[in-house]
Formats: sequence, C-alpha cells, structure tokens
Amino acid sequence: MVTKQHTGVSSPYEDDPQDPRDARSTPRPGLVLLYAPNFEQLHPAYPFGHQDITIGRDPVHAICIPEQAVSRMHARIHRTAMPGEGDVFVLTDLGSRNGTVVDGKNVMEAVLEPLCEVRIGDAIFKFVDEGADVSAAYRIDGVVAGRRRADSFVELVGGAKMDAIAADIERIAPTELSCVVLGETGTGKEVVARGIHRLSGRKGSFQAINCAAIPQNLLESELFGYRRGAFSGADRDKPGLIKLADGGTLFLDEIGDMPIDAQAKLLRVLQSREVFPLGATMPERVDIRVVCATHRDLYGHVRDERFRGDLLARLNEHTVRLPPLRERKEDIFQLVQSFFQRYGKTSASYTFSFMVALLHYDWPFNVRELESCVKRGLAIAEDGVLDTAHLPDAIAEVMRGYGGKAQRPDRHSVLPASVSPASAPLSPRVVAPQVRLAGAPPQPASVVRAPAEDELRSILARHKGNVAAVGRELGKERMQIHRWLKRYGISLDDYRE
Repeated sequence: MVTKQHTGVSSPYEDDPQDPRDARSTPRPGLVLLYAPNFEQLHPAYPFGHQDITIGRDPVHAICIPEQAVSRMHARIHRTAMPGEGDVFVLTDLGSRNGTVVDGKNVMEAVLEPLCEVRIGDAIFKFVDEGADVSAAYRIDGVVAGRRRADSFVELVGGAKMDAIAADIERIAPTELSCVVLGETGTGKEVVARGIHRLSGRKGSFQAINCAAIPQNLLESELFGYRRGAFSGADRDKPGLIKLADGGTLFLDEIGDMPIDAQAKLLRVLQSREVFPLGATMPERVDIRVVCATHRDLYGHVRDERFRGDLLARLNEHTVRLPPLRERKEDIFQLVQSFFQRYGKTSASYTFSFMVALLHYDWPFNVRELESCVKRGLAIAEDGVLDTAHLPDAIAEVMRGYGGKAQRPDRHSVLPASVSPASAPLSPRVVAPQVRLAGAPPQPASVVRAPAEDELRSILARHKGNVAAVGRELGKERMQIHRWLKRYGISLDDYRE
C-alpha cells in the first residue's frame, strides 16, 4: 500500500533553495491537504512565505485549485503581527461564489488557529503553524516524493508524522532499550509494541497484558506465575507472562494502572533479570525486553506517589509518542483505503459528503473508532458506496449545521469597536469570523477572548473531563477545546473519573 517513489506530483519545493528534507531548513506554517476529489492535481501541502497567499481557480495563484466550485479569485491569506502573540494568519473570502468554510462554518474572515479545517470548494485543508514543509512530500494516498524515512515498519499507516515515528522505531528496535509508548486510546500503541518486537530480532515470543483489565489480586500471578500449592486452587505450576516472554518482548499495556506492589516486584525483575514465581523457593533467570504503554501522565503519577519513580527511570529509556487522529487528519484518506483492503472490499467507494464528515469529526477514540466506523459502513452499505446515511450517530450529530454561517460573537466577549484586532493585547485569543452579508464589503475579524486557564479548568471539573460537554457549554467544536487544552498544558486525565 505504501509507494516508495513519487509519481506524477510536483512539489512546491522544486525551485525552493530551502528543501524540507534538509535538516537545516526552517519549519514553516501553511495549509496541508486533507482531501479533494482531484487531489492528484494539488500539492500535498502549501508552505507559507512572507507574501500574501492567494487562492483560486486560476494558475496565477499560490494555491491553485482547478475545479469549478472554486472561484477564479476565491480567498486570500495575510500574515499580520498581533502584539504579545507574534504573527497570525488571517483568511479572507474575496466574494467567492460558493463561500469559504472554516471549522464547519461559512466565514467572511477568520484568524487561522492551528489544526483548523479550511474548505475551499471541494478541497479540504488544515492549517498548521509549523511542519507544512515536511508534509509537502507526502500525498494523502501514500505516494511520497523520494523515499520514505522508514524502510520496513509499514504497519503505521500515514504521512510525514507516522513515517518519522516508524523511522524512529526502526532505529531503536534492534537495541535493548526499554520503551514507553504514549498515546490516547486507539492510537495504535500495541501496533508499535509488536513492531518493536518484530524488528528487534529477538527469538522469543511477544507477550502482552493489559494492567488495567486484570484485578490486582490476579495481576501478579499472571505476570510472575506460581507454583503448585502456592495458594488455594493452585493445583499445578503456571509460568507467568514474564517467563513466557523469555528471550522475547513483554508488553505492559496501561502500565500507569499497575498497582504499587506489582511495580516493586517488576522493578526487581528488571534489576536482577530474575523472576520469583509465587510459592517458589528459587528465582528463575529471564531475558526480556520491556515495552509499556499508557495514556496516563506517568510523571504526574510519580508526583502523586501512584507510580514509582525508580521504575519509570528503568522503563523510560526511550519514548514513542503517538499523535491523536485529530492532529493527523491528512492520514484519514489513506487509513480508509487500508480498511477497505483489510476487510476485502477494495471495490468499495464513498461519497464526498461521507469523506467531509470523516474529516470534520475529531475521533476521540482515534484510529480504532475510525476503523469501526468504516467497518460498519461496509457492512450496511448495500451497493458498496458509503454515504452519510451509514455514519454513526455521534458523527451525524457533529455534522448538524455544517456549512452554516458563523454566528456573531457574544457582545460581552468582543473588544470595543475602537480597539482594532491588530493592536489588541489579548493572550490567549480566538477569532470568531463575521457573518457574511450579501453585497456587504469584507469586515475585519472580531477578536473574542478564550476562557482563562482557571475558567477552563473549572468547566472541565464540572463536566468531569467530557470535552463534548465543555464544547457545548462554550459553543465551540471539540477541536477548539483540544487546542486550548494543548495551549495551557492541561491533561484530561486530571478531570476524568
């Protein structure tokens, strides 16, 4: 499924002296293509320079989208300085026939937030504040300009971000380093663990255990094993997973939920390379490579005395961080194609509206949730064409009102008219686009205050970390809530029960 050589797609860097594949090049902001029916005719990404960027159907534009739904002169992106915030990029619709959509709302003008979704005609992009230059080599169907950085770890489907992670895994897999894989539920942590084992060259088996799914009183016997007569009901010897992984790899999923007592015993195994089954009188030598995974903040757990710092130091010799799907939506098209292959439906197809919905939804359960969505659609689509009728209720609900006009911000949250956005000393801020009125000239974007950190934390506590509920209270999409969480460095685990 992964194509090694670039075929028929030019790069915006062909005449650029600062090639993104050069480690000395400066990361640049820009638009990354998420999907378009004619994506082969577009660049995978459009890094911004210092000049205004014009968008339209004519070839003279920096971003040329050759389709009839796009006006000849459709929109412009302008870089401007915001005191206390640095440069921001303002997207202005230039009176286009079909309008410009940002985060699902038809806008006249808007400041682009990182990861916001921009639709021009039938081309859907996301704005990134850095990394557009790296994405420029990776087309959404897996075709790459030149060679991928990873050669043999192909289980991670995706573009630039996943290729960098796969290359990192290829480098560390043959070593003896213990690894911690960090990522939200459904991001592919076990896929990474199995890939590390496969590429390690270790001859033993891969053994996995979910530390959160096994009761505390059974976890130790599962890990360390026991001898006959060690406790009531132990009528025979049972080797633990540590012994079964001898010469191979032990994968400890959700290590952050391991009880403290079991952590102490695991630390002794890692230090002495010996396992002591329950009821045994002599230890047994083991040779294991440990890979663990969690969506928890382990250093926060150490501060709260819920995780041993000395164990974390042993386990965290190398860290692999998997991004949530909402941060790499450019991979959704390729993931959908891979699921079609996995379920033997290579002839299946989908409508444009179906793909729009997949890209607009934020996938709280990540790739696992996307796979379930596609699998369900393939099962119920009688003609093999996936459409909006085949979407789960959660996605259908998010799509209600998609493409409608942005509402004017609440007057209490807008700066006085005498204060221009360019001089407003706001930090942090979000910009709510003005509603476009027929025949009215473009108006400057209005600046709206984001919730302060303590306010956002209070709302999170009230809703127990439910991002959808927080978004409903603030009148914002889930993606915007996640942007604020990232800005303030807030972990949802601190609010979920």
